[in-house]
Amino acid sequence: MSDQDQNSPENDPQLADKIKGSARQIWLAGLGAYTKAEEDAGKFFDRLVQEGEQLESKTRGVVGKQIRTVEDRVGEVRERATGTWDKLEHMFDQRVSGALRRLGIHRREEIEALEHRIAALESELTRLRDSSPLARDEEE
Repeated sequence: MSDQDQNSPENDPQLADKIKGSARQIWLAGLGAYTKAEEDAGKFFDRLVQEGEQLESKTRGVVGKQIRTVEDRVGEVRERATGTWDKLEHMFDQRVSGALRRLGIHRREEIEALEHRIAALESELTRLRDSSPLARDEEE
């Protein structure tokens, strides 16, 4: 072999040992990095879960508050609409009653009151007839 062949890097035992040592160190560094990343990923995942839970609880509070606000507003609108509807119904009843009175048609309450008055007058008339001296003379 020539001097050049003996001095070539492929034939240098120290260089081969250095390369093997470097490769082993790279391999070990990779394993260490993998283990560290796995640990950090677990901690990172746990932190993300914790932050997600905090965000969820905050969001629930805000959403719950918004829902209560909307429900209150719906209640107010419902009350206003009911009040407006009641007023409208009352005005309609008054207008219809006025039109019926102008036509000479009385309301049911007025007719029922008149019927009660007639019944009272009839019973009073019957009582007076029964207690009058003429009625006693006719019976005899």
